[in-house]
Amino acid sequence: MILYPAIDLKDGQCVRLFKGEMDQATVFSDDPAAQARAFAAAGCEWLHLVDLNGAFAGTPVNAAPVEAILAAVDVPTQLGGGIRDMVTIENWLTKGLSRVILGTVAVENPALVREAARAFPGQVAVGIDARNGRVATKGWAEETDVMVTDLARSFEDAGVAAIIYTDINRDGAMQGPNIAATEALARAVSIPVIASGGVSSLADLIALRDTGVISGAISGRALYDGAIDLGEALVALKGSSC
Repeated sequence: MILYPAIDLKDGQCVRLFKGEMDQATVFSDDPAAQARAFAAAGCEWLHLVDLNGAFAGTPVNAAPVEAILAAVDVPTQLGGGIRDMVTIENWLTKGLSRVILGTVAVENPALVREAARAFPGQVAVGIDARNGRVATKGWAEETDVMVTDLARSFEDAGVAAIIYTDINRDGAMQGPNIAATEALARAVSIPVIASGGVSSLADLIALRDTGVISGAISGRALYDGAIDLGEALVALKGSSC
C-alpha cells in the first residue's frame, strides 16, 4: 500500500483544514516546495497536492506553489482542486504532474472524466469526498444526493487510474479513517481505492493495509504533527502486496 503525504495549499501556504472548513486552517509551512523536498528526502513514493482555493473557485489558484513543488522534486505527484476542463487537465500534465484528480466534475460532468481518462491513460483519478455516504462537491461546500458507491461504479469502464475517497468528517480531525466505508467501497469496485481523511497513526495505516483491498492512504496533519513518522511508516508498509 502506498502512503501519499499530503500538501494542501491555501493562499500559497501549506495548511490542514479541520473537517473541510476553510476558516479552520492550520498553517504548517509557508514554503510548500521545501515541505515537498522533506517528504521526498524521507523516501515517499508519491505526493498528494490539493489546491484548496481552486476547489472553491473552480479554477487553479495555487499554480505557483504547485509548479515550485514540481520543480523541486522528482517524486510522482497528483493534484486535485479546481480542475474542471480539458485545457486545465492537459496544462497540468504537460507541466509534469503524474496524475490529476477530478472531483466536482465527476458529479457534474462525468463525460469529461471519461474523455480525460481516454486521452491521458493512467493519469486521471476521481476524487470522491463524502459526508455520511453522500458525495460533496465544490470544495465540500455543496452536498448532493449522490451515493459514493453509485458514483464510483459509474466509472468502472472509464479507465480511471484510482479513486481517492475522503470521509470529510474524519479529515484533519485525527480520529482515525473510516476503514469500514473505505474497505466497502474498495470491494464494490475494481478501480484502486486510496483512503483519505483521519489517517492519524501507524496503526491506522496498518489497519488500512490489512484490509487487503485498499491500494493507498493519504495523510497530512499526522505527518506534520509527528503522530506518524514518515520514514517509519514507509518501512512498515514496504513489501505490502496491495
